[in-house]
Amino acid sequence: MTHDTPSEISDLDPSFVFDFETYDDLADGQRWSTWLDVEPLCRGPQPRPDWVVTSQAAVDTELGILKTGKEADAFLVERAVPGSSAPGESVIMVAKRYRSNEHRTFHRAASYTEGRSVKRSRDERALKRKSTWGKIVASSEWAISEWDALKRCWALGLPVPYPVQIDGVELLMEWITDDEGESAPRLAQTRPDPALLASYFDQLRDALVTLVGNGMVHGDLSAYNILAAGDRLVIIDLPQVVDLAGNLAGHEFLLRDCTNVCTWFRSRGLEVDGDELFAELLAYAF
Repeated sequence: MTHDTPSEISDLDPSFVFDFETYDDLADGQRWSTWLDVEPLCRGPQPRPDWVVTSQAAVDTELGILKTGKEADAFLVERAVPGSSAPGESVIMVAKRYRSNEHRTFHRAASYTEGRSVKRSRDERALKRKSTWGKIVASSEWAISEWDALKRCWALGLPVPYPVQIDGVELLMEWITDDEGESAPRLAQTRPDPALLASYFDQLRDALVTLVGNGMVHGDLSAYNILAAGDRLVIIDLPQVVDLAGNLAGHEFLLRDCTNVCTWFRSRGLEVDGDELFAELLAYAF
């Protein structure tokens, strides 16, 4: 066995010299970043926000549960490079994890998924039989559906969380906060003054115009899946997005969305009508 002499080391091309740091074993509730574990198409669309952490040295740390639901649970996850304080190397995200065997909307999925296609015939048969594997496929398909909807909405400039990545039934996305840096409340939890209330409705109407103009309907829109991030609204929970033209119930879903949101705004003192909003939106449908 031979050892390099100091003179031999000094003759090394600097491009072959690099610094490295070893890390201790990860603690419970931590994992190495999964950013490079997923395929490129499973990572967020370009241009990516500056806060997206792409370093292979980053560690994901569970910070706690944000929301529990019948179809999925949402957790706060910090992705950060240990010991680094550089910009773009630490961020808190939401990890939405769909359940594999007890998906809330599995039994009524047909009304939402009409017009959608499943890639593998075996999976399609399992879905129709509602077998155990079919339920697993359903949870994965709903995660993919929300991923695709978020990417499409983000590209259209709609107010939705930025989709960071998808890995199986886990969807990582932007954490929406209020002016104090806390989790933004649901619109249903707020009591905005008249001016802000009117602004919120205008924002929501504009978003719906863009959605409908691109052939999409949220399908489950209400004040409970809209976040109030200071003076702006952000729409969340998009796995059931409906094709307005391809789904026979597309117009029914749109009318229900309009009725739900207008009912809430009227309860806060803004005179709006769900039928009028529905008729207005239909004028933008292609």
